[in-house]
Amino acid sequence: MKWEEVKEIYPNQYVLIKILKSHIEDNREVVDEVAVERCIKDPREATNLLVRSKGDTLVYHTGNERIVLELRARPGFRGATI
Repeated sequence: MKWEEVKEIYPNQYVLIKILKSHIEDNREVVDEVAVERCIKDPREATNLLVRSKGDTLVYHTGNERIVLELRARPGFRGATI
């Protein structure tokens, strides 16, 4: 489902989504298609789910125009020996 469709169905709400399709623009992941797992009414629950989210599942508010995620390089352990 496109983000525009999600915004129409769930206006001004938090939703738990799974990213289905995205692309990279200027070191940012721009999400094109998502699957809505459920709507979240309570902002505290939305925060808790966001903190525990992993991989391609996240919580986002439909008040946002687009889903854009900043990509960060993972820190490396250069020179580490075991």
